[in-house]
Amino acid sequence: MNEHRRLFLKGTLAIGALSVAAGAGLLTPGDVLAAWPEAAFKAKTVDDALKGLMGGAAFESSDAINVKAPDIAENGAVVPITVSSSLKDVTNIAILASANPSPLTSAYELGKGTHAYISTRIKMGKTGDVIAIVKSGGKVYGAKKQVKVTIGGCGG
Repeated sequence: MNEHRRLFLKGTLAIGALSVAAGAGLLTPGDVLAAWPEAAFKAKTVDDALKGLMGGAAFESSDAINVKAPDIAENGAVVPITVSSSLKDVTNIAILASANPSPLTSAYELGKGTHAYISTRIKMGKTGDVIAIVKSGGKVYGAKKQVKVTIGGCGG
């Protein structure tokens, strides 16, 4: 019983201290959250997003990347996407929707020894390509799949 009370009190004190620090401006979201490639997420074209994220727009097409997405998405607000790769030493995976106003939907940094597998849901404004970009061994590879959207999810 005392252990539960001690755990509760420690948690309450920790949350209180963090709240006071955040309220005083000592902790800002940039300090607490991971860094993110702002230019890539604000880009309006696929090429600009890739330049901001990977340093260049060029990528080599690869059959070692599997993009699993529906052929027809009835609702563009929730499109399930799975990206996997059999490439060795994958360090980054990014998912882009070519027809979106801001094409970069998500970007992931993978730890050493991590399986190259991402499953998520993205928004798509209209019919277009879902592009998976994988960085492996210092090179950038990609694969595409077209998804037809019947009801747009990005204001469409």
